[in-house]
Amino acid sequence: MRMNQQQRLNRVLELISERGNVSIADVSETLAVSTATARRDLNTLADQRLVTRTHGGASALGSGYELPLQYKIARQADAKLAIARAVEALIDPGSTVGMNGGTTVTEVARALGRSERMRSIAGEPGVTIVTNALNIAFESSVRENIKIVVTGGVPRRQSYELIGPLVSASLRDFSLDVAVLGVDGLTAEFGATTLHEGEADASRHIAAVARRVVVAADQTKIGRSTFARIGSLETVDVLVTDAPLPARVAAQFDKASVDVVVAPPVR
Repeated sequence: MRMNQQQRLNRVLELISERGNVSIADVSETLAVSTATARRDLNTLADQRLVTRTHGGASALGSGYELPLQYKIARQADAKLAIARAVEALIDPGSTVGMNGGTTVTEVARALGRSERMRSIAGEPGVTIVTNALNIAFESSVRENIKIVVTGGVPRRQSYELIGPLVSASLRDFSLDVAVLGVDGLTAEFGATTLHEGEADASRHIAAVARRVVVAADQTKIGRSTFARIGSLETVDVLVTDAPLPARVAAQFDKASVDVVVAPPVR
């Protein structure tokens, strides 16, 4: 099926994220489009300051290149939906839930908003979400069964997450039942990691005021470590993912007392 421009731009960004750079010929061959179309797409992304245009192609903006949130949404979509449903099932009605940003956690917030178990009773919300993610706060604010509390902080354009010292100041007097965290990597050696140090710090503070920490991560994040550490594997209580872990990794997670929940596939 022929891709529209937005789908092509998504795919080009994924290629650059994976490889660091691409040529016009790479884009043309991979997407089965003309070199003129490939050139226009690279120029469009460069105009949006998402890539650096080079002679004959384009490259990532830096070694820690991160896809903007709006371009991540379609990736691993079924896995994210399955994980979100499994996380929702772990949360008791009436709970206070801390959330950082990212597409998987956004799907968890949506699952809570749709949940029949989380209905408002006698005017009380079915669940309270405390988040530093502006997109989650915006979407969830229209749900009658959800009470939204937004931390302070300065927004990051890449992820819509608030970061900085105001995040910890906002959370200082809170006590959360559970923290649901999205990550960019999770390993036994380095624990939960993300690409940006400010987001890692904010996630760490959300986890610190929660009685239970749930990491929601698809299989592409397991066994991968990225730049900024959120916390060791021992700080994680539950991992919800979309596929069984390899035996060696499963043994490491078991040793760290991490309960692993494999989400049933979406049907």
